Amino acid sequence: MTTFVLVPGFWLGAWAWDEVAAVLRGQGHHVVAVTPAGMAERRAGKRSDEAARVTTEDQVEDLVTTLRGHDGDPVVLVGHSGGGPLVAAAVERGVRDRVAALVFVDTGPLPGDVAHVDFVGPEQARLVRQRLAENGGEYPMPTASELGPGAAGIDAEAFERIRERSTPEPGGVVLQAARRAERPDRTLPKIVIACTFTADDVRGAIGAGVPAFAEMGGPEWSVRELPTGHWPMFSEPAALARLLAGVEVSAPAP
Repeated sequence: MTTFVLVPGFWLGAWAWDEVAAVLRGQGHHVVAVTPAGMAERRAGKRSDEAARVTTEDQVEDLVTTLRGHDGDPVVLVGHSGGGPLVAAAVERGVRDRVAALVFVDTGPLPGDVAHVDFVGPEQARLVRQRLAENGGEYPMPTASELGPGAAGIDAEAFERIRERSTPEPGGVVLQAARRAERPDRTLPKIVIACTFTADDVRGAIGAGVPAFAEMGGPEWSVRELPTGHWPMFSEPAALARLLAGVEVSAPAP
């Protein structure tokens, strides 16, 4: 059986993986769901200004510590949305022997000079910065209407429950990039589970040099489609679990 380390995207804690984890554990897999630094229960006791100062680097190094503490067979490391850049950077920091495969759920890696706010486009970046300024340097989870198709597959009542449990994203995570290695590791299998885009979209974005996709042109990459909204752990947890359970793992490079 496989050990999965699951990293949620913006606004979420380990709780976001509960349904997916239950399916995987029911199949005999071991699951470690991670709450990034400064989020959910790990924000408790912090003032808003303190929470806002948590950075992407803080979250990456925190994940590295989790991976270094893992004993046993290498894990399948999964990052959803904003967790994608975290897992991409973390595995490059001396923990390659702990990781058998990387999975990006409706996301991808970002270069070391690209932060979330740099990727979303000028108009959206302006709105993000405005939201940060209005909320003490933190970025609250948008409403379903603001997210549009990204919230597909989640009914209004369920989405509001998710939003009520959400944590504002620290401004330091939104505005700062994660340090990356000079060259990607071609020996590490990397799988994209595409929900709000398709495999053809990925190929087009690679050709266009889009930062979150350009790296995906390497031979170690593959794409699997799961058509749904941006949060498949809520909209299609069983289907997402099936795709994760089907990931083929490999031994770390010597």
